[in-house]
Amino acid sequence: MAWVIALHIIFVICWFAGLFYLPRLFVYHAQTTDELSHARFKIMERKLFFGIMMPSAILTLITGVWLLYAYAWQAYETTWWLKLKLICVLLLFIFQGFCWKYLRDFNSDRNIHSHKFYRWFNEIPTVLLFIIVILVVVKPF
Repeated sequence: MAWVIALHIIFVICWFAGLFYLPRLFVYHAQTTDELSHARFKIMERKLFFGIMMPSAILTLITGVWLLYAYAWQAYETTWWLKLKLICVLLLFIFQGFCWKYLRDFNSDRNIHSHKFYRWFNEIPTVLLFIIVILVVVKPF
């Protein structure tokens, strides 16, 4: 089971790398004015989303469910920290859904948001990461 825990942590780290970087690319893409840069950002965003974020998110989910089933199902029924952690993870998947929507908007030249919007949007996974780590390590509830 130690291998599953190790893989879960690795997949979470890879997923967060994408969750942190893709919105930052959106910031720069929203500021771009020339066609060559637009084309370059579209390629970078697509490769990041489908090459790193999606596989990492799926593997995080698979190993997380495995761990939940193996270790924590009884804890889920009796503790609040795990329930709140899983809600935060759900919010991360919703965030990734918004990333996919914005990726498609940029890809079809329909972006309506400013770079300032994406700067704020970029902070969401950081906040959720803080909450998740505190819930898992401190278990305050």
